[in-house]
Amino acid sequence: MKTGLLDATAPDLTTHHRVSGPIPWRREAGTLIRDLEAAGLTGRGGAGFPVARKLATVAAGRDAVVIGNGAEGEPASRKDHTLLVRAPHLVLDGLQLAAEAVRASEAYLYVPAGKASDAVRAALAERAGWDAIAVRVVHAPEAFVSGQESAVVSAIEGRPARPADRLALTAHSGVRGRPTLVQNVETLAHIAQIARYGADWFRRRGTAAEPGTFLATVSGAVTRPGVREFEVGVPLREVLGETGDLRAVLIGGYHGTWVPAAGLRTPMSREGLRPIGGSPGAGVVIALGAGECGLAAATKVVGYLAEQSARQCGPCLRGLPAIAQTMTALADGGGPDLAARVAWLADLVEGRGACHHPDGTARFVRSTLSVFGDEIAWHLRGGCAARMRKENEGATAYRLDRVRGPRPVRRTAAGDPRRRPVGLPDGA
Repeated sequence: MKTGLLDATAPDLTTHHRVSGPIPWRREAGTLIRDLEAAGLTGRGGAGFPVARKLATVAAGRDAVVIGNGAEGEPASRKDHTLLVRAPHLVLDGLQLAAEAVRASEAYLYVPAGKASDAVRAALAERAGWDAIAVRVVHAPEAFVSGQESAVVSAIEGRPARPADRLALTAHSGVRGRPTLVQNVETLAHIAQIARYGADWFRRRGTAAEPGTFLATVSGAVTRPGVREFEVGVPLREVLGETGDLRAVLIGGYHGTWVPAAGLRTPMSREGLRPIGGSPGAGVVIALGAGECGLAAATKVVGYLAEQSARQCGPCLRGLPAIAQTMTALADGGGPDLAARVAWLADLVEGRGACHHPDGTARFVRSTLSVFGDEIAWHLRGGCAARMRKENEGATAYRLDRVRGPRPVRRTAAGDPRRRPVGLPDGA
């Protein structure tokens, strides 16, 4: 029996039925929601909210809408894309089952244009006559914030895919004021598997508190980059696979946190990462090699995040660019007060935005200041600890600037959205 999400690869409906079987309709109201509650499934899009509770809230309303969210605006993530291309029918099964559970009258799949969209449209054409509810495909723009729940709702309504400061829960009032379920496509695939194999089967893997598996996109200084599936709670070292010497690992993507190389035994779970203020998020894992500068890599990420804001509130319009500029000055060996100023700016933007983008950026910045304190100290003296490590191994020493003191801020370099973190391959 093929039980992993990536085991359910099926390029067409005939193969899907042979590998996974036909869609397991539940018919009886509430059955699937009870099974999901027993399974302990949480959302795999980043927030980790209990799926059964979300479905139950939407099901309590009338004339519901369901949306499969495959936007994946996170540049370092490819797991949703991989799943949609390799197993589109599994995702569509989950979408149909979720629609049945909440008695939805409309269903959408929100995905970027390209291979994933093409795979979904081909799968939908094959399923004509099989599905209980028609599914409309809406293209998600390639923007970091386009996958936020309120941005998804906005796009489905035909407006720009920008997040909004919503007063009501989407589960109560989403698309055109109707109860709306927005669920990540990996979560939908898990729903389809649980409906087939049961809650007890799902709980055989993972931990008691966080059962099941998750898809991880691994990139950077690793031997085998790509998307793979793991049990929740495995050590970070197992997710990375074979590597050389590492400086740190970024967990959870550009809104995530850094784990020092000494912490590779850290479990990949919410419980395991909580002590360092981290979370698996959407399963993004980026390894930073020992010869790379953590401060420089983080500065590029913050510059990208500043450019990718919705530009509709003060923290994004002014706060994030100020953080990016100050971090650039810090990386250039500016004054000793710059690290404190970065921390102050992070505190200033947190909790004040129209969406969670400033909060995630603040979390990433604080983690950078905490983990790369030695890099900051070297940069303030005009050097770079990463380059000094190379020098100790016989490489040529590298100096950012032999003249101590502040240097001009390179706003263009930090603010260019095309600049990507060290170790992250193009297209990842």
